[in-house]
Amino acid sequence: MDPLARYDSLVDDPEAFHEACERPLPSVVRVNDIKATPDRVRRAFEEVGVGYEPISWHDGLFRLADDISPGNTWSYVHGWVYGQEEVSAIPALALDPEPGERVLDCCAAPGSKTTQLAALMDDRGLLVGNDNNLGRLSALRSNAERCGVTNIAVTRQDARNFSIKPFSREPFDRVLADVPCSCEGTVRKNPDAVEDWSLGHVESIAGVQKAILNRSLEVTREGGTVVYSTCTFAPEENEAVVQHALDSHDCRLVEYDLELEHAPGITEWEGDTYDESLQRAKRIYPHHNDTGGFFCAKLEVGA
Repeated sequence: MDPLARYDSLVDDPEAFHEACERPLPSVVRVNDIKATPDRVRRAFEEVGVGYEPISWHDGLFRLADDISPGNTWSYVHGWVYGQEEVSAIPALALDPEPGERVLDCCAAPGSKTTQLAALMDDRGLLVGNDNNLGRLSALRSNAERCGVTNIAVTRQDARNFSIKPFSREPFDRVLADVPCSCEGTVRKNPDAVEDWSLGHVESIAGVQKAILNRSLEVTREGGTVVYSTCTFAPEENEAVVQHALDSHDCRLVEYDLELEHAPGITEWEGDTYDESLQRAKRIYPHHNDTGGFFCAKLEVGA
């Protein structure tokens, strides 16, 4: 049985959902505002014959022609663009950091969302890029350097017990918790995500996710923002994890704008019920926008 069939009751068109999951994922790049503008990238692509299409909901994203690899473009080498899946751009936009703030990306490597956060912050303030994988941290540092990010501090800690001691013990204004997950939503570029799927893995990784989100809320100031995101469809890793945070912490779910077509978070799954406010979370399915799958929820600390 296809593991994705367990979500047929959640989508509006199961047949279209499965067909989309079987198609290759389009290549997308994000303009790095620290070094370039969308117009400059357009001109650079056109000068060397790189085929592209603008993405309607965000003027800093371009979908590349099928024969183009993002990493082989001149603009990528010079840090003008970052190869980033379209839906992967959502969490940083939802977090909406301001220049000069203190921001933590607690599972940062290899750096697509971290470099996007830096650009949204105008490369000002403090941006902590944390990961517990040394090899992936090397990629984070390399990508940050290529993109011209200077406001970043790279740390290696377990996000489940991240220490703010090195940062004057001061809480953060905003935290991004884009957590490790079962990665079902990446099936269009990574078929192994469903071939190796097991409910046991989903349930075990959910425990890690709950701990990371808990710590993210603990290190965020009152009135601050935490964004929780995954690239999976599993409610056990999405709504159930956020529900655990609502039950354990003084926080609430808040709305955020997203022009990309999406479905609301769910409030019931296999006998479990979740707070009605979870409808403020966003579910993105592959057949709606020809993208990968994603889940993103925005929380405010101190309800």
